[in-house]
Formats: sequence, structure tokens, C-alpha cells
Amino acid sequence: MADITDFTHGDDWDREEGKSKTQIKKEMLALQELGEELVALSPAARAKIPMDNELADALKLADKLVKKHEAYRRHMQFIGKVMRGTDLEPIERALAVVRNTNQAATRKFHLIEDWRDKLLASNEAVTEFIAEYPQVEVQQLRTLIRNAKKEQEKQQPGKSYRELFQLIKPAIIGE
Repeated sequence: MADITDFTHGDDWDREEGKSKTQIKKEMLALQELGEELVALSPAARAKIPMDNELADALKLADKLVKKHEAYRRHMQFIGKVMRGTDLEPIERALAVVRNTNQAATRKFHLIEDWRDKLLASNEAVTEFIAEYPQVEVQQLRTLIRNAKKEQEKQQPGKSYRELFQLIKPAIIGE
């Protein structure tokens, strides 16, 4: 006759000795959260993450599901289950690289915005910017600053404001 405990646990992962049900549940939720982070990645970023075919297929299916439906929640649980047997260290390392890349891009974007705001605020900033980034086309820079200030005064759409961003972006990023 089978022992009752044989029917209460779905797989060996649930039976890890020395772990409480709470600890096991926390680990499962952590895997689901990691899965949600993987689902949220763009296809290009996800391609940089080392994973087996089963996990990759599960993530592709998650992209097709509507996030507010019960099927999505159940599928996220499935992704967590798939990751139980996966070596998570390479995935987490690659994910950290992707996160850092995104953070660096965000910092550069904010630096460009800050410079644009400084350039519009004072003439001293223009001199400072030209000294720091001599490759920028000075005449075009001054023209865009002047036009952007006029647009702001007239409360018009900021065409020159956006063009100023595009002009200083390659100088700061180094493109």
C-alpha cells in the first residue's frame, strides 16, 4: 500500500529535507519573480540570456498571453517550475549584465537631458559644453538653442528642443 505522503507531493523538489513549507514557497515565488523579469525583457535582451529550450519556449508563450488573465498567472507558475531544474547562476549573471546595460543607457539619457536643460538655461553652459565636447558643431548648437528658447517662449511644440537633444547625444555618448 502506498504511503499517504507519496500523493501529497508533486515532485522531489517539494521534499527537500530541512526546509519548511514557508521556505519552499518563498523559493518558488522567487523563481516566479525571476521568470516575470525574463518575460519583461525585450527579445534582443532575452537572446543574451543562456537558457534551455523548454524555458525559452515557455517565455515565448508567456509573451502571447494577456497579463491580467488567470492563464498568465498559471503560466508564470509553470515557468517557475521549469526553472527549478535549471542552473540559475548563468541566467542571473547574464540578467545582471542586461540590467547594468539598461541602467548605463538610462544614466546617459539623463546626462543628455541635463546638458540640454543647462544649455537652455545659461550661456556659460554653452561655453562649458563646447570646451568639454569640442566635436559638436558650434553654429548649429547655438542656432538650436536660440530656436528652442523661442519655442518655449511662444509655447510651441519643441521641434528645436528635440533636435538639440539629437545634436548633443552623439557628442556625449561618443557615437
